[in-house]
Amino acid sequence: MKKAKIPNYWDYLKLQPLLTLQDGLEHDETELATDELHFIITHQSLELWFKLILAELRLARDHLASPHLAEKKVPHVVHHIRRISEILRLATHTFGVMETLTPQDFLSFRDKLTPASGFQSFQMREIELLLGIDWSSRVKYGKVDPLDHIRKLANTSNAGPMAMEKIEKALTETSLRGALHAWLFRTPIQGSQPTDDKDEDVVNQFLTDYLEAIQKHHNLQKENLIQSSVSKAEAVQEKFDALSKEAKKYLFAEDVEEEEDRYHTKRYRAALIFIESYRELPLLAWPRLLIDAIVELESQMVMFRHRHARAVERIIGRRIGTGGSSGVNYLDRTTQIRIFTDLWTVRTQLLPKWLRPELQNADFYSFHGGETLTSVE
Repeated sequence: MKKAKIPNYWDYLKLQPLLTLQDGLEHDETELATDELHFIITHQSLELWFKLILAELRLARDHLASPHLAEKKVPHVVHHIRRISEILRLATHTFGVMETLTPQDFLSFRDKLTPASGFQSFQMREIELLLGIDWSSRVKYGKVDPLDHIRKLANTSNAGPMAMEKIEKALTETSLRGALHAWLFRTPIQGSQPTDDKDEDVVNQFLTDYLEAIQKHHNLQKENLIQSSVSKAEAVQEKFDALSKEAKKYLFAEDVEEEEDRYHTKRYRAALIFIESYRELPLLAWPRLLIDAIVELESQMVMFRHRHARAVERIIGRRIGTGGSSGVNYLDRTTQIRIFTDLWTVRTQLLPKWLRPELQNADFYSFHGGETLTSVE
């Protein structure tokens, strides 16, 4: 009988192949300087973290996309989304290590990288797609669409087919944003569920009551500002009229053209407001933490992009990127990207507790022995 091989640390982690992957370009016969080794290891480390982010994103997405998400599973989703945020936080700190590479150190090997660029990180493109980016808002690489750029490169690279396979798969998948919206859509509002006969009436009444409360809040703020003589009455009135108009547009999804899409958007936005407004209710506590975890995730993504831009600016200034982009100018534009726009916008519409519409069916949101809050039967 063949004796079982005893596991060891280096075989489990595949250290033999892993530690041979820092040789640089195949045609480069010169020995790598420690500066270039540092550059390679830093970027390889980021790509390994991206791999874990993708696994965690798919896990969280799959739970949210399920038509039956048991309440006991929501903490599990929050846990994994928080892990993504911590990975991004760690990745952001990586740029501190990167900045130990001085401009002259980098210039000693930078030219050999052309036209390679971090823009070609297909895993970052995959992360953006799985998060649910509106691709029309994605910053172009000069005049080139990011995916078209990768498609073109894929034809001349050994790893190209793998890169395109991953990108094409991500293009067809449900995103975290899409799964979140579907989950929010199923949230009971004032005890009413989407499958109830009078649900739309209940949702519309809640939104109408909420809009009236917003108007009342605006009037109080407006009166305080006018009485304090901080601003002229006409200017204050104009600002709050604009805010009220935006509130109505947001709450009733007037910014959505298609009627069917408008109803879906209106209901999940109403759910967002309901969860945030009555977060102290037992069955809304974890949904509220889930929403906050996703906001934190995107916040960390913005921090990562900003720190990346500052590290690049410190090392190469405002040079043209190795791949031909505008360099730091391009990276700065990426910091404006927001994927979970409704989660940010809803913060403008939240009210003090004393102004919230009266809660209906409060008992519905108490614990009931493991019942599912957001599911479709």
